[in-house]
Amino acid sequence: MAGKKIRCSFCGKEEKDVRKLIFRKDTPREGVCICDECTMKCMGMLMQEESKAVEAKEETINAAEMKPARIKAFLDERVIGQDRAKVAMSVAIYNHYKRIENIHVSADDDVQLTKGNILMMGPTGCGKTLIAQSIAKLLNVPFTVADATTLTEAGYVGEDVENIIKNLWIASGKNIERTAKGIVCIDEIDKIATRGDKGRDVGGEGVQQALLKMIESGTVSFTPDSGRNQPPSTTIQVDTTNILFILSGAFNNIGSIVQNRIGTSSLGFHNEGARKDSNDGALRRLVETEDVVKFGLIPEFMGRIPVIVTLDELDEDALLKILWQPKNSILRQYERLFELSNVTLTVTEDARRAIVREAIRRKSGARGLRSIFEEVMLNIMYEVPSMEGVVGVTIDEGVVLREHEPEVTYYKQNAS
Repeated sequence: MAGKKIRCSFCGKEEKDVRKLIFRKDTPREGVCICDECTMKCMGMLMQEESKAVEAKEETINAAEMKPARIKAFLDERVIGQDRAKVAMSVAIYNHYKRIENIHVSADDDVQLTKGNILMMGPTGCGKTLIAQSIAKLLNVPFTVADATTLTEAGYVGEDVENIIKNLWIASGKNIERTAKGIVCIDEIDKIATRGDKGRDVGGEGVQQALLKMIESGTVSFTPDSGRNQPPSTTIQVDTTNILFILSGAFNNIGSIVQNRIGTSSLGFHNEGARKDSNDGALRRLVETEDVVKFGLIPEFMGRIPVIVTLDELDEDALLKILWQPKNSILRQYERLFELSNVTLTVTEDARRAIVREAIRRKSGARGLRSIFEEVMLNIMYEVPSMEGVVGVTIDEGVVLREHEPEVTYYKQNAS
């Protein structure tokens, strides 16, 4: 019909409002169609489902039954490198849940086991949050992540610290007993270090004081969002005694504080080049509580964080393994997506290294690998669903560097 507007059958956008509409090959420009935006959304949904399917097959164990070696072995499958940190975290997690398991035994004992909250320190994209998430998944306990930079004292614009426990409660399926044994990860904790500012502090010491009350063994109260299951007046109370708090941050330049404490000569570097390349990691491993206090976390706060775990910056080889080796790596996810369309995706070794080098250039670590790879794959992911007879796509270094398009292989019928 002349003048009829053609719209995406899913989102309803007109043809003029999208880059492309895709129709069935036997009904060109008629019937059901899908736009490029909805196509990408569908790809994203498939990737999430594939990710969930892989995770569902992974091992989980009862927290009371685990051993440090078993935790470490699980982390080895998901986290590349960081062996020192994985060992330290495995021991800390074991001690924490062993304490909970035997808390009734030690109640009348002269020796009281205190909670071993953890501070993880390392550069951006080195695996801090991934380690915490993996441990929670293995132990099948509720887990939530909070960004310290969004937190404020009660009464100020921002997120109240009590919402952290509220989110953990939601993650537990609104089960108070499970919530009380969960894990809370507070990222960017170094960003709320005190800087000696005058006046009321809603982003530094004030937030630390508010977090201190929560991290200490005590009760946090919050009002859930009103809904079908909870009347508006209901107040939920959660005992935080057995909740494990894992704090993480980059703590840039903390090495200078350590260096002032121990002296330059203690490191054994003999030239500026070696010192510059090695100092950050070497000094970070020597961090003690007093260094973190000088950095800007108040003594009372650090008094509740007895375990400090340091992570190293990932080198090219480690990032290369992260890109493809884990069961649920971004490369494996894309390979699986192409398989669903009967297309083989090949990413060459030089392409992988080009992606890794770009992540290093951006100083984004492992976190940047996904965004860079998605940038590389966007156009071909858009085009392949509309192409006939495609059986293979090859990504090489030139594609990553924007020098040429991916190589596409088509099915060839034998001539009769």
